Amino acid sequence: MLLRTHLELAKSSLRQNRTRSFLTTLGIGIGVASIILILSLMGSISSLVASQVSQIGQDLIVVRPSATKDTVTSIVDELTSSTQYLKSNLTMKDVATIARLDNVASVAPLAVSVNSLRGENLVPSATVVGTTADFIKIQNLTLKSGTFLREDTKTNTAVIGAGLANELYGTGEPIGKTLQLLGSKFIIVGVLSKVDDPINFNNLDLDQCLFVSANALNEIDNSLQIQQINIRAANTDGLKETIDLIRETLVTAKSGDTNFKVLSGEEITHPAGTLFSIISGILSIVAGISLVVGGIGVMNIMLVSVAERTHEIGVRKAVGASFSNIFMQFLLEALILTLLGGILGLVLGYGVAFGLCLITPFNPYISWEILVIAFLTSFVVGVIFGLYPALKAAGKNPIYSLKFWG
Repeated sequence: MLLRTHLELAKSSLRQNRTRSFLTTLGIGIGVASIILILSLMGSISSLVASQVSQIGQDLIVVRPSATKDTVTSIVDELTSSTQYLKSNLTMKDVATIARLDNVASVAPLAVSVNSLRGENLVPSATVVGTTADFIKIQNLTLKSGTFLREDTKTNTAVIGAGLANELYGTGEPIGKTLQLLGSKFIIVGVLSKVDDPINFNNLDLDQCLFVSANALNEIDNSLQIQQINIRAANTDGLKETIDLIRETLVTAKSGDTNFKVLSGEEITHPAGTLFSIISGILSIVAGISLVVGGIGVMNIMLVSVAERTHEIGVRKAVGASFSNIFMQFLLEALILTLLGGILGLVLGYGVAFGLCLITPFNPYISWEILVIAFLTSFVVGVIFGLYPALKAAGKNPIYSLKFWG
């Protein structure tokens, strides 16, 4: 009954200052909305990469060079550079060695470089991927037209992503046209179908890539290194044994060198998943600062309210209101402000997230954890920034308060 009375008094006070209450609530709402938006988008990106690995199949195995630097630095390097590894120890000989192993159905290397391309137009910076014919099977890609790379041709051939084709030739059908890459001529023999999801476990936007034979690319770019080897197992039942066999075989072939990783399942989403978590954490801290600013606004408004209602506090104490009664009344007012801000932030955050999904491939990520974070954050802010005004109100001298008329 007493709690209900406190709530009624708090609501009555907030209604009397609707504009002030709304602006204070909006400050909290913006901070909560920022956190909701960040967590939703980062969750969506991580979920997207993980779902792609799942769709490709549980028989996928990836070999990558090991990161020798600290975790954060190496992750950033891996995802912010097309040539992620400064010293890759993977070679085409390793690809051939893996292909001969039992339970290995397909193997495709990824040797990535960034070069200018000249077709009918000039693209000054394009991602060129050196790989083999098995890449399209491992990645489950489809061709819009033409064929994929073949190992039995002596001519330099290339397959182009749908987006890059339009940039280079102004058309989505450039089959038979030629391009210049590092002074060598390549003939377009295939065009990939448009890929809806630009982010994937290969760290490549496949729509904007040119695919050529790894051997042909190595001949014209001596500094080329293999950043990744994709493998599809013939049978998932013996996947763990296959992974162990690949690791042991490569260690033997490299005379004991273990500077590589053999990954499968959710491990493949690293470094993408881990980097997105790091970015999410950093951006959440930034959003938290705006939430602190909103909390300071709550404290300021509550202190103003305490000053304006000094006489009311004196009257309540004179008729028997205790320290805890006054304290709970003002603390509840602060909590109502911040919880309303949490609800507003939830609506704003997901509203912007749903708006962004119309222009990006990322769908808003909704989970009960995010909802709990929104309301828990609002509650904590209300308690922290409402505590001092509530204590100040409850500690006022009743005789002085009764004499005070604002």
